[in-house]
Amino acid sequence: MKRIGAPRAAVLRSLLCVVAAIGVVLVPTAANATPAPSTIEKQIDEQWNKLEPLIEQYNKVHGELGSNRAQLKKIDKKLAPLELEVDLAMSQVGAMASDAYMRGSPGALESMVVTGSPTGLTEKLMFLDQLARRQQQEVAGVAKLRDKYAKQKSDLATLTDAVAARDKDLATRKDQIQKKVDDLQELRIEAYGASGVDDGPLKLGPCPATYSQEAGNRAAQKACDLIGKPYIFGSAGPTGYDCSGLTQVAWRTVGVSLSHYTGSQIGAGRSVSRSNLKVGDLIFYGSPVHHVAIYVGDGKIVHAPHTGDYVRMADMDRPGTPVAYRRPG
Repeated sequence: MKRIGAPRAAVLRSLLCVVAAIGVVLVPTAANATPAPSTIEKQIDEQWNKLEPLIEQYNKVHGELGSNRAQLKKIDKKLAPLELEVDLAMSQVGAMASDAYMRGSPGALESMVVTGSPTGLTEKLMFLDQLARRQQQEVAGVAKLRDKYAKQKSDLATLTDAVAARDKDLATRKDQIQKKVDDLQELRIEAYGASGVDDGPLKLGPCPATYSQEAGNRAAQKACDLIGKPYIFGSAGPTGYDCSGLTQVAWRTVGVSLSHYTGSQIGAGRSVSRSNLKVGDLIFYGSPVHHVAIYVGDGKIVHAPHTGDYVRMADMDRPGTPVAYRRPG
């Protein structure tokens, strides 16, 4: 075998280093690739499906906790005067016993005999006996009621402590999942920006701006899914939509029934202010009202503008000045 000279070997080694370096540069780094918005939205759905039942549990337990604490306050209000009444009665009994001890029962009897008639002595003794028994019964009755409330308070306090611990645990778990959803939402916005997802004039960016499984958000998601469908007067899909047909179908997704008429939809749900708009709220235009859109966040709406156009995203003031805001449901 012919040996390669040292200079040539050095050159070859240099070339191999260059090729190796180029190879490293050319290898794609999948770890840095931005996931597609749809992938992130699927992850958000999965997290939300875990979060929503947890929120319902938290709401239930938190409500029980509030109710138990309110009940404890009521018991305390009942217990305090009962304890005072028992303490007062016991102090009176103690005072009577002390007085009898100091005077002595013979002296008491002599006093009754001297100051009263012999025929009334028996009646007086019976009266004193009845008075003592009645007082004992009253004290015993109040003490029994006091002990009953004290037992209720003790049992309820134990239960309340357990509910409070569960309330704290659920709140912590809820916050942890919500943090995951918030992080995914940030990734989603980045993904939309990185992929340049805006279908020209029809889709201006992430739609809706936030992504969750709340009723209004799901209605907005449905409207976003219909972007690009043609405007067809009097239609509520599936081939096309007019303005009220679009909002009707969007809210039907979450089981809310709206009439296919803007004049009726403006009476649905409850009125909200512009500053309190949430994703899914309806925005109305015109005087008299003749156009409706669905709010998708970040000052954007989805609406079906007019014949010859398509369902699209727009700035909320693009169709004109809003005259009303409603929240169905």
